Amino acid sequence: MFIQTEATPNPATMKFIPGVKVLTSGTADFREGDDTERSPLAQRLFQIDGVVGVFLAGDFISVTKIESQDWHALKPPVFGILMEHFSAGRPVLLSDAVAEPQPWEEDSEVVAQIKDLLETRVRPAVAQDGGDIVFHGFDRGIVYLQMQGACAGCPSSTATLKMGIENMLKHYIPEVVEVRPTL
Repeated sequence: MFIQTEATPNPATMKFIPGVKVLTSGTADFREGDDTERSPLAQRLFQIDGVVGVFLAGDFISVTKIESQDWHALKPPVFGILMEHFSAGRPVLLSDAVAEPQPWEEDSEVVAQIKDLLETRVRPAVAQDGGDIVFHGFDRGIVYLQMQGACAGCPSSTATLKMGIENMLKHYIPEVVEVRPTL
C-alpha cells in the first residue's frame, strides 16, 4: 500500500491519501475531546501524541496536529496506523452515520442555487485542500457555512469565506448579502 501526503494551506493539517476508498459517502469530522467510538480509525489516530483533529472523506484523511509537534515526527506513526488499518480491512466507521449537509424539507429556489454552487464549485476546491464545507442555513440574505477538516482553523479560512465564497455567491445569487461561519 502506498500512501501519499499533501500539504494543505493550514500548516497544522496534513492530507493523507491511502489510494483506497475511505468513506463511501459524506464526511466525518472529529476534534480532540469528541466521541470517537464510531470510528476505530479516528480512535487510533488520536492515540498519537499531538493529534488534535481527524477528518475523514471519500478518498483522504486529514490529520491536524498541535503547533509544537513536527510533521517529521508525526508522519511515521500516522502512516503505520493507516497502513495497518486498511491492510487489515478494518472499518473506518462502525455505522453508516456520516455528516452530510443538513437536509431541508423544502429548499427555496435560492437555497437550491446556493447548495448547487457549493456542491459543484466550492466543495471540490476545499476537498483539494483536505477539508469540506457544510451548508447550515440561509436567513435574511446571510448564508451560514461550516468549514471542516484542514479548512477548520486554517489561517486563510476567513479569506476563503469572505473573498472567495461570499463574492461568488453574491455574483450568482443577488439575494445573498453575506456569508458567515458557524462552529
